[in-house]
Amino acid sequence: MSDNSLRVVWVYPDLLSTYGDQGNVLVVERRARQRRLSVSRIDVRSDQPVPTSGDIYLIGGGEDRPQRLAAERLRRDGGLSRAVANGAIVFSVCAGYQILGHEFVNDLGEREAGLGLLDVVSTRGEGERCVGDVLADIDTQLRLPQLTGFENHQGITQIGPGAKPFARLRLGKGNGTGDGTEGAYNDTVFGTYMHGPVLARNPGIADLLLKLALDVNALPPADDRWYEALRAERIAAAQQPA
Repeated sequence: MSDNSLRVVWVYPDLLSTYGDQGNVLVVERRARQRRLSVSRIDVRSDQPVPTSGDIYLIGGGEDRPQRLAAERLRRDGGLSRAVANGAIVFSVCAGYQILGHEFVNDLGEREAGLGLLDVVSTRGEGERCVGDVLADIDTQLRLPQLTGFENHQGITQIGPGAKPFARLRLGKGNGTGDGTEGAYNDTVFGTYMHGPVLARNPGIADLLLKLALDVNALPPADDRWYEALRAERIAAAQQPA
């Protein structure tokens, strides 16, 4: 941490903030303050340099053209890559997830270079969009409860040997590969197709980000009644027959 304050960076809200993804930064802030942690939030627009001194970086989803613009500017800026090299934690959603990989297909139908922070490659599916609720079991090494979220994408993301699937599907399309995977992660970088916003539905993930940033194994308890009520509601709704 810098100056005894946990620094949470929201990357390019002017380009990448669809389906309530900005709620993710609000949840991380709230979960930190519930533990009486000092936390400062930095919103970095696409015409500003990405600071390298952040502890947790959050990136949301976006439409195809804003995704291309965001990738171009992040490559040129280099701040996020330097922050990861310094040990920062990154959590990304949908378009942000694809940008962190080696490449994706942009709005011009061309292969666009990503940041290479996550060993994944994304292409675009030819069939129907992946839309709807998702339930999945998060990798047991992360010790988190079932993942719940909402997907709306046409991406297909292949995971390379340098990353692991974030979760295994029970319901939904996830990475779109047909292998039952959803998202990907390595030691400090996480990607998912889940909106929701996903951290409001899964506060345990926000707590994991905090623990990684603080390098601790546990956090003081927090009042989870509201979060658990929301989780139970969304999980029950997803399990209802169509």
